[in-house]
Amino acid sequence: MDLALLRTFVTVHRAGSFTRAAALLGLSQPAVTGQIRTLERQLGRPLFLRQARGVTPTTIGDELAHRAAPHLDALVEITETGLDDESGVRTLHLAGPPEFTSVRALPALTPLISQGLALRASFFGNAEETLDGLAAGHHDLAIATARPRGGLLTSTPLCDEEHVLVASPRWAARLGHDVLRKGHVVLEQLPVVEVHESLPLVSRYWGSVFDSRPAAAGAVIAPDLRAVLESAAAGAGLAVLPRYLCEAALERGEVVALYDPPVPPLRTYFLVVRTGTLALPHIARAHEWLLRASVDW
Repeated sequence: MDLALLRTFVTVHRAGSFTRAAALLGLSQPAVTGQIRTLERQLGRPLFLRQARGVTPTTIGDELAHRAAPHLDALVEITETGLDDESGVRTLHLAGPPEFTSVRALPALTPLISQGLALRASFFGNAEETLDGLAAGHHDLAIATARPRGGLLTSTPLCDEEHVLVASPRWAARLGHDVLRKGHVVLEQLPVVEVHESLPLVSRYWGSVFDSRPAAAGAVIAPDLRAVLESAAAGAGLAVLPRYLCEAALERGEVVALYDPPVPPLRTYFLVVRTGTLALPHIARAHEWLLRASVDW
């Protein structure tokens, strides 16, 4: 059986779509369709059920993927080791949110540099863009705030981050005890500092803690949580920030937590790879290293 046909088959099985598989393989969609039909003729059985949106594997298709994929992944590992440079250094392409990747992931991975790993980081503001780039082969490992669907990508929960509602001490003093008595009603009198016009962090906090939607509009919009923190500390308004990012500012008194809910809102980060690529030693090593480091996060 032609290994190229099996490679195409496994890629379609994981991608759930001829179109997406074609993009990953660098082939045209008709070429992918033709290869799958050739393989089906050789086996004498259908491997996929064609649907309006993608394809679904038959039981025979699932069985073949289960048996063939590990061996193909092993072959990929053998061929990928040829990408080492003369010094034996492998490059890991990492993608994720700019703040978390900068503050958490990259410092955690730096010890691997002495073990022959080079790092290249790409920053993306939303999970969809990050996962699309990973699926397309632009990255080796991604950190995302959404769990991917389908078989093309494999995810592992990495850690949870607590969100904290903060503002400068001046705003906190002006509000006094009204926040405890009136909650979100008085908070909506403050300007909002956010990463996007849709107020994603504030909206998520309001929905989780107050079971409502915020009525305020953004006074300062900056697509980096570190800029949001600095603006909030300078008195621009309230902000919702991950605790890991604002912990030091809270301890120094540069910002103040405005509200202490019984159950603070959490957001989960996932460590994501293309299915099968954990067979590659440099990706597996970075993946394991981050999981170990996350225990202390």
